[in-house]
Amino acid sequence: MSIRDEFATRNFSIYGQWLGILSMILCFALGIANFFNLFHHILLVIFAIICLVSSFVILFVEVPLLLRICPTSSTFDAAIRRISSNYMRAAAYGTMALVQYLSIIITPSSLIAAAVVLTLTAICYALAGLKGQAFVGSKTLGGQGVAQMII
Repeated sequence: MSIRDEFATRNFSIYGQWLGILSMILCFALGIANFFNLFHHILLVIFAIICLVSSFVILFVEVPLLLRICPTSSTFDAAIRRISSNYMRAAAYGTMALVQYLSIIITPSSLIAAAVVLTLTAICYALAGLKGQAFVGSKTLGGQGVAQMII
């Protein structure tokens, strides 16, 4: 199944997964960009570090193949595996978005873009849960069959 076929299924968990990858890229880039804001707003650096950490969490949540490849602790694996249903993913992305929205208290910054995309991702996963759609992992990102072939 190609990416185009996956999007044609109208399953919101597929949309959420791809928006999650976009969120990961944005969180990584904006976290690094705002990390070097040391001289303007020191407190913004804390939110930049949280954004960077969020990008790595998203990477492991959205690409399940990495849990088998990368040497991680069993507690980290268990924590990531708990975020498996659509509702749990919506809650996780909503929490990450809320933290980035809180950075506005310090000063408006580009972290708002990450917060908006994280919110859209949370909405997609919430809609998938509300519509009763089962979580379907994209084959391109290591879901349904690819991880089983390695082990």
